[in-house]
Amino acid sequence: MAFADFQPAPAGVALLQRSLERGRLGHAYLFSGDRLEDLEALAGTLAKTLNCHAPPRRAPEGAAVDCCDRCPSCRKIGEHLHPDVQWVRPESKLRVIVVDQIRTLLDTVYLKPNEARYKVAVIVGADQLNVQAANAFLKTLEEPPERSVLLLLTTEPQRVLETILSRCLRLTFGGGGGPVADAAVAAWLRSFTQQVAAAKGGLLARYGLLGQVLAELEQRRTAIDKDLTARSPLERYDDVDPALREKWDDELTAAIEAEYRRQRGELLAALQWWLRDLWLAAQGLERDRLSLPQLAASTAVVAGRLEPRAAADNLRVLERTQRLLFSNVQEALALEVGLLKLHF
Repeated sequence: MAFADFQPAPAGVALLQRSLERGRLGHAYLFSGDRLEDLEALAGTLAKTLNCHAPPRRAPEGAAVDCCDRCPSCRKIGEHLHPDVQWVRPESKLRVIVVDQIRTLLDTVYLKPNEARYKVAVIVGADQLNVQAANAFLKTLEEPPERSVLLLLTTEPQRVLETILSRCLRLTFGGGGGPVADAAVAAWLRSFTQQVAAAKGGLLARYGLLGQVLAELEQRRTAIDKDLTARSPLERYDDVDPALREKWDDELTAAIEAEYRRQRGELLAALQWWLRDLWLAAQGLERDRLSLPQLAASTAVVAGRLEPRAAADNLRVLERTQRLLFSNVQEALALEVGLLKLHF
C-alpha cells in the first residue's frame, strides 16, 4: 500500500508526510491504534517511502512523501523480503519479545545498508517487550545509527514501558468510532444481550451464555488463522532456507495469537461497555446516559432484575477476568471462572 491508499487517511499520515517533506522525520516512533494489521501497513508504507526508487513528490525537487508501491524496493518491503527492513514479533512460548531477538536486531541495525537508503526496524507489539529486551533497546532508541528509523507498534500503549515511551515520538491512528465501533462486534453484542434478557438467570442460563462467548471466540480464532495463513510468505514461497521458513512459521503463529488477543479484547471491551450501561440503568438513570442506547430495551429488562450492587460487581468481575487473560491462566478456565459469576 501507499499512503494515498489509506482512505480516509488518518491524521497521523499527514504528520508523517509533513515531516518527510521538511526533512524532519524522527528516528523512533510509537504507532498506536486499534489494529496491529493497520499499523503494520502504515509502518511498511513509511519504510517503502524512505527507500522507494520512484517516489511521488509534491514538487519536482522535493522530498519523497509517498511510495510508488511498484518498484523492486517497494515489492520486497511489501513481501517482508528486504534485507534492510527488519520485523520483530513475539515469538517465544509466552508471546513476548525477548532480549535475544532485540540483540539479533541490533546486530543488523548497526551494519551498513545492503541496498536501501534507510534501515528500518519494526517492533510489532511493543507492549510485549519484556524488561530485559526493552533495556537492551534503550541506548539504540536514544541514539540510533545514522539513516535508520525505528518503528514500534502497539494496540495497548498503556502497557508499553515508560522507558520506551519517553524515547519515542507518538502517533495515534484510528479510534474515535464510539464504544463499539466494529460492526461484527456490535451485531454479536446485540444478539448476546437479547438472549441475556430472554433468559431468567440461574446457573444453567449463565452456562449457555458462556458457551456463546466461547463459540464466538473460537469462530474468530479459526477465521484469523485462515486469513493470516493465506497471506503468509509460507504460502507463496516453497523453496526457502529452512531457518527462514522456521522464522516465518514462528512469526505467523505469533501474529495469529496477537490478532486473536486483540479481537478477544475488543469483544470483552464491548461487553464491559454494556455492563456499565447495566449498572447505570440499575441505578435508575435516564436512557440518554447510556453509551449503547441501541441496546436500551435489553438493558432495561436485565437491569430490572438487578440490584445496583450486583451490577457493580459485574464490572469488577469482568475487569479481573481481563487481567487474568494477560497472565498464563488457561483462557477457557479464566472465562468460565469469571463469566459464571456475572449477575443477570
